[in-house]
Amino acid sequence: MDGRMVGKEEEALKRNLIVTIDGPAGSGKSTVSKALAKRLSYLYLDTGALYRAVAYLIGREGVSENDEQTLYDLLRGADICLQKSGDVLQVYVNGEDVTGYLRTEEIGLTASKISTLPLIREMLLPIQRKAGAQGGIVTEGRDMGTVVFPDADVKFFLDASESERIQRRFMELSNRGDGIPYGNIARDMRQRDLQDRERTVAPLRPHEEAVIIDTSSMTIAEVVEAMLRIINDS
Repeated sequence: MDGRMVGKEEEALKRNLIVTIDGPAGSGKSTVSKALAKRLSYLYLDTGALYRAVAYLIGREGVSENDEQTLYDLLRGADICLQKSGDVLQVYVNGEDVTGYLRTEEIGLTASKISTLPLIREMLLPIQRKAGAQGGIVTEGRDMGTVVFPDADVKFFLDASESERIQRRFMELSNRGDGIPYGNIARDMRQRDLQDRERTVAPLRPHEEAVIIDTSSMTIAEVVEAMLRIINDS
């Protein structure tokens, strides 16, 4: 590795930057964010996991995402928090570590729906900002650079072709042994894309200052190196 690059990464570590990475499902956000955070020795903050935690709680309690009053009452009495574990944040709901339950397609779709509700966004926003208050974080989601951390030091927006994103998700779930048909994954991803981009509250879009990277034909390592160059020049 180039010694000058290592030196630059050490500089970034000392600066305690806030780096945001937004983009649609399957664009590589989670994998890239974790790898980038590791290279910078930063904390990885998956704020989308908070919405998934709410979706998990809704499913467990049998509450409809369309019943806003019941949702409000449920969340007002819930304790949802992030706790650092190594270089990642674990998600807890009422004292239970639910991190391992949050990556199903069903929870992802519900999380996308409820992320349009102002009351849920208002309740989760302070938790997200508190987690990133000291800097030294790489955070990923749908509106990290536009809403949650609009003053972030470096903002990225990752994208990829629809076919590539569907294929990545199919491979991810297949490797996990979920066995969900390709057609179902394609349908769910298109539905989530539509929900994320057309919602009236904080729709998915790049911040005007964001660096847009098309990851369709790039490896994870190539994306991370490209991001490091931009961060080091910032």
